[in-house]
Amino acid sequence: MNVAVIDIGTNTVLLLVAEISHRGAINPLLYEQRIPRLGRGVDAARRLEQGSIDRAVAVLREYVQLLPPFHPTRTVVCGTSALRDASNRSDFMEQVKTEVGLDVEVLSGEDEALLTYRGAVSGLPGVNRAIVLDIGGGSTEISVGDASHILQNWSLDVGSVRLTERFLKHDPPLPLEITDAIRWFKDHLGALEEFNASEYTLVGVAGTATTLAILDQELEEFGIDAVTNYSLTRDAVERLLDRLKRSSHQNILQLSPVMKGRADIITAGTLILSELLEILGQDELVVSERGVRYGIALREWENQQHEG
Repeated sequence: MNVAVIDIGTNTVLLLVAEISHRGAINPLLYEQRIPRLGRGVDAARRLEQGSIDRAVAVLREYVQLLPPFHPTRTVVCGTSALRDASNRSDFMEQVKTEVGLDVEVLSGEDEALLTYRGAVSGLPGVNRAIVLDIGGGSTEISVGDASHILQNWSLDVGSVRLTERFLKHDPPLPLEITDAIRWFKDHLGALEEFNASEYTLVGVAGTATTLAILDQELEEFGIDAVTNYSLTRDAVERLLDRLKRSSHQNILQLSPVMKGRADIITAGTLILSELLEILGQDELVVSERGVRYGIALREWENQQHEG
């Protein structure tokens, strides 16, 4: 069966159309990314701005036009941190239903962590124990599990957009702003600081990890093959962070075309990743483009099996 999944995040709106075999193997047929930043200002106002809603809805209209050639059996639209936080999320969902004809499923932090984990490990044959990091725009999901089950997870209300809007006010950020951002992030860690991660493979999904993989390889374009299972070392993350936090948004844009839409938030995302590597005592992570969309695709395939 073919499944279409649209992931509405705080910064990005992602589309995956995948063919799923009778054994549950996922073969991506179409991958699209747009950056309307639906969650702009949500951390402070707890509301979606109408301009942000209109940008996101326009992306959804575009995506729907791409689907007919693939004849998806199911089409799922999910929202994450920005929609969880926004008091007017029902306005957004109603506009999507009216203008695009799709229902939006708002995932809880725990559901997002579970589905992200399932999606990530689906592309890592042979990995039996993993920690999956999903640094999003509004939140960070951390999931620990084996080949098929989550054993423990954390959903932190700290993401690259939220951290930038709260602390990194200058361009480039002031040293004190970096210090305050780190302190605030550490205040949200809770029991994660006591977790023993030594026996697990660390996997990074979503925009921060994939963008850093592109920057580390000094590539001009994003490519799934270039980021899939790429080993991003802690030394590389620290080197990139040192450069990013001293660079203006304009200079960051010049590093690679993939920085468009991320230049103002990649420093915060890298800062979060750097702190997590330190806290977890890991020297590298495996990068994957597989995240919540892949987990939802698997969920829909399983539901189809049960129904049929």
